[in-house]
Amino acid sequence: MGAEVILHPLLTGTIDRDVELSIARATAAPQQCFMFDINGSGDGGNGRSIIVGPYGDVLHEAGRSEEMIPIEIDLDRVRRSREVGLRGLGQPLKSFRDRTIRFPIYGDGADKRSYLDNLGPLEKPQRRSSAGLSPTHEENEA
Repeated sequence: MGAEVILHPLLTGTIDRDVELSIARATAAPQQCFMFDINGSGDGGNGRSIIVGPYGDVLHEAGRSEEMIPIEIDLDRVRRSREVGLRGLGQPLKSFRDRTIRFPIYGDGADKRSYLDNLGPLEKPQRRSSAGLSPTHEENEA
């Protein structure tokens, strides 16, 4: 539906926090959005909040005690990741939209597809082209 940020507050005080951190990364990457997985500390959890970027990259992982996380995010990273794919390769939202297999649970109503239709075509990226990467010094000399 086009969310650019997912806020996921929780109060986990158990030893499975490692698994939840992996789930946060695994959620951000296919949705190609920022994920704020904020866990309480002290009586409300064991901390280790995590902020993940649209490529599944960890932008910040907090410790086990209470802390402020002053972070600035660039929502253009979301748009760019959805346009050119994860690290210039995988385009999960476009692949989902253009799939040949239909899943009735997802439906094909116009209201559900409108955001996906705005992402542009599913294309195989060319080396360093649409990913917005500039050529290296060696490639410039070639």
